[in-house]
Amino acid sequence: MTEIVVRWSEPLLADERHLKLLDEPERGRYDAYRLEIDRRRFLTGRVLAKTLVAERLGGTAESVRFDATCADCGKPHGRPRVPGANLVLSISHSGNLIGVAATDGVPVGLDVETANRKADASLVDYALSPPEREAVAGLSDDERAAAFFVYWTRKEAVMKATGKGLKIPLQSITFSRFDAPAELVASTDAALDPARTRLADLKATEGHRAAVAALTAEPLVVTEEHWLP
Repeated sequence: MTEIVVRWSEPLLADERHLKLLDEPERGRYDAYRLEIDRRRFLTGRVLAKTLVAERLGGTAESVRFDATCADCGKPHGRPRVPGANLVLSISHSGNLIGVAATDGVPVGLDVETANRKADASLVDYALSPPEREAVAGLSDDERAAAFFVYWTRKEAVMKATGKGLKIPLQSITFSRFDAPAELVASTDAALDPARTRLADLKATEGHRAAVAALTAEPLVVTEEHWLP
């Protein structure tokens, strides 16, 4: 079994007890956001992640330091890693929900999206594989949007788990039907092997859709927690 903990929170207030958890590079990223909601989302992601790391590894959240060096450009905006630890993290946010997923030593990806977005024909054609497009054909506009974002969060989750993101063509991966348990059915991209990819649709909160994925052949055991500071 591969255990995944997913911890959710609404955007936290930018008060001193939260801001003190940011190190210098993180404070620079925080200050660079122009919109308050974006600053709060970034801050919340770091507070969630550091609190979870401290619980898993011992110590205090204030003592946790991440290495977020981007493998492509060297700037500190990559996936946060804990130097010397086997813990793997993935952070995602949308609307008023921020989440962090954690596993021990297994690549993990988390994605959350607001549920009130539309999915026009061009977006469906861009993102979904032929079998997925067939599955949503004939649905009403609202039903198609709901089904589309089930597929979208699954795709984002598995692509985040690989670390390649949108470098993997969206149409190269096909999932089980939107109304069936989440499963990677087929992939033409070498980064994703259905036999070693597991994922789950999440409950998250009302008004959001979410999925988590791990690159493993083992079944997943996912625990969702809603965190209050």
